[in-house]
Amino acid sequence: MISETAQLVRDTLLARGLETPMKDTGLSNDEKYARIKDAMTTVVETLGLDLSDDSLQETPHRIAKMYVHEIFGGLDYANFPKMSVIENKMQVDEMVKVSDIHLTSTCEHHFVTIDGFAKVAYIPKDKIIGLSKINRLVRFFAQRPQVQERLTQQVLISLQTLLETENVAVSIDATHYCVKSRGVMDTHSHTVTTALGGIFKSNVHTRAEFLA
Repeated sequence: MISETAQLVRDTLLARGLETPMKDTGLSNDEKYARIKDAMTTVVETLGLDLSDDSLQETPHRIAKMYVHEIFGGLDYANFPKMSVIENKMQVDEMVKVSDIHLTSTCEHHFVTIDGFAKVAYIPKDKIIGLSKINRLVRFFAQRPQVQERLTQQVLISLQTLLETENVAVSIDATHYCVKSRGVMDTHSHTVTTALGGIFKSNVHTRAEFLA
């Protein structure tokens, strides 16, 4: 079972074409673990590594456990964070910004690490949200095979939905290890993506304040 909040966010992302492409396998976590462990055993053996060696023998187990229970936990909306949204009784009407939210995600094209920081802001309307919940929301969507552009939009649309305002902005600055460790092997470049809504998009001064 997933919460009403999680279902609302999921339905909104699906309607906007921004949900991560997923299919319901009908598999339990234990079944997923067993399949991935078997598959990774084949991969490791195919590479010519000796699984009888004490350094390697648990590698398929470690990878399967990591995929199912750790780095891809955001594929399961049962793990969606509890979002504390309350009435804006204080009448806050200025920008609320959380910077330097560390995120670790996985490139869905190569299954290697994306590492970086997110910056999220909103201007309250009728509701405000617990600040730590913004960090948890970023982490939830980062814990999937991802494309950075989609991740940025997912955080934006989710907060707009939960806070019932368009006035939300998200920026992510990240290093992609598919660029750093393979292909062009550029160890210094990083990628910045931005998603702006409401006044952050229409007002140059508000946008500049967020991006500063």
